[in-house]
Amino acid sequence: MNAGLIVAVRKGCVETMRQSRLLPGSSWMVQRCLQSAQPAVAARLPYRVKVSAGKRYAWCACGHSKKQPFCDGAHKTKAPSIPPLRFTPDRDGTVTLCACKQTSSAPYCDGTHFKVIFRDLATSVKKMFK
Repeated sequence: MNAGLIVAVRKGCVETMRQSRLLPGSSWMVQRCLQSAQPAVAARLPYRVKVSAGKRYAWCACGHSKKQPFCDGAHKTKAPSIPPLRFTPDRDGTVTLCACKQTSSAPYCDGTHFKVIFRDLATSVKKMFK
């Protein structure tokens, strides 16, 4: 079979379109969401974590790590375009690390999770009335 292959990234998914050269105008598309371009929400509320001054940490920015809020390398297969954020705290203490992955002050929580919670709630209410 003589076919052309087109790959496009759209809406965080990889779309593959094959077009047959034997039958003009025929094509089929396969959509795979194995690799994400957008971070996944790991949790709706932030993580409170004790940190040590001078120690290096790797905060999971993709949301796929099983060791939240820290990176376990899951981004390498599930979201290769979203590397972890490495940070070193200035002093010992407890910090609040973002779990929704939408913060503008990464890795620290800035309250954006309230928007995520509201968006999820609004989506649930809309589904009830469909």
